[in-house]
Amino acid sequence: MNINLMRVYDVTTSTKGYRVLVDRVWPRGIKKEALALDEWCKDLAPSTELRKWFGHEPARWDEFRSRYLAELKNKADTLERLREIADKKELVLLYSAKDKAHNQAVVIYDALMNRT
Repeated sequence: MNINLMRVYDVTTSTKGYRVLVDRVWPRGIKKEALALDEWCKDLAPSTELRKWFGHEPARWDEFRSRYLAELKNKADTLERLREIADKKELVLLYSAKDKAHNQAVVIYDALMNRT
């Protein structure tokens, strides 16, 4: 599988691949046309409650990851569909968080690669 993670603010017109936004909320300051999305998987994003609890606090990362993986178990069909896309072409998971190591796209990537 060929999966890349990228901040929406780093996307350029030359960014190749099937682009999937994995945020529940549309990123600030980004026009919808600018991302040239193939798909917006709002429902794959963490629940509003979990997202607000996490608040992008690295100290909460391990617990966030565990809770979010539990939520993703209910999204198996979507994850499998994204795996199938990644088997055929590059899949680009887009997110807006500033922290590149502690965000939902990292967890989704792990779930896709590890089939968790």
